[in-house]
Amino acid sequence: MHRFLLTPRWWGINVFVALAVPFCLFMGTWQLGRFEDRVATHREAAEGRPADEAAAPLESLLPVDRQTSGRLASVSGQYADQLLVPERRLDGKDGFYVLTLLKTDSGKAVPVVRGWLPGAPDAGRAPAAPTGRVEVTGALQASETSTSKGVRAQGGLPAGQLGVIGAASLVNLVPYELYDAWLTVQSPADGMTPVPAQAPTNTGLDLKAFQNLGYTGEWFVFVAFVLFMWFRLYRREVETLRDAEAGLLAGADTGAAPHAPVTASASGSPAE
Repeated sequence: MHRFLLTPRWWGINVFVALAVPFCLFMGTWQLGRFEDRVATHREAAEGRPADEAAAPLESLLPVDRQTSGRLASVSGQYADQLLVPERRLDGKDGFYVLTLLKTDSGKAVPVVRGWLPGAPDAGRAPAAPTGRVEVTGALQASETSTSKGVRAQGGLPAGQLGVIGAASLVNLVPYELYDAWLTVQSPADGMTPVPAQAPTNTGLDLKAFQNLGYTGEWFVFVAFVLFMWFRLYRREVETLRDAEAGLLAGADTGAAPHAPVTASASGSPAE
């Protein structure tokens, strides 16, 4: 009855199922692991860092990753060029960042967001940076990209304004080397509002995180679908063989035409 499972056709079906089921299980488990990672990072961000956490030297926290993003970093130097970062929202209000380049003792400069002000960008409202040598402590942030949330990547900004905070966007605006990171001061002066540190990219319970969860369900559904189709093909094959053994498929196999009804002739003998 089950010898059909050894035919070339069923060998192909069985090999496909044997490969598809583990692959789908692996992909579903992998997507679930990515979602769980995002849940963990979201929980860490919600808990926040200890208030008494000491600031570490900037150089020791580079390059910025999930562990160092948001850590307090300290660096000393002198403030140089100042730029405004427009179209930045804070607490549901439109405003702009006041960003000043800090030339460090190493010769490189690090962008420092000294605070946020409401309204349209106005260089006259932005407080001047302190002069002389300063010690700056701020939350470390990875350089933004054109796909980062809240950035203005279209360009066309007037002189003195910056759309994306990062070394790649600043390299043509300042004549010195730059760190691939930036700081946001948590205790700004001159009436500015501090800019909170943002969670690193690809973390947190955002839309992409729930996409991972959705993909997890899809892969497990594929497993169920493959097994269902195999069982359906198997059952149909078994039923066909049983019908053939019972002679229910004999007419279909021989192709015999149905007989015409038999009637009686006038002489009483059967006639077609």
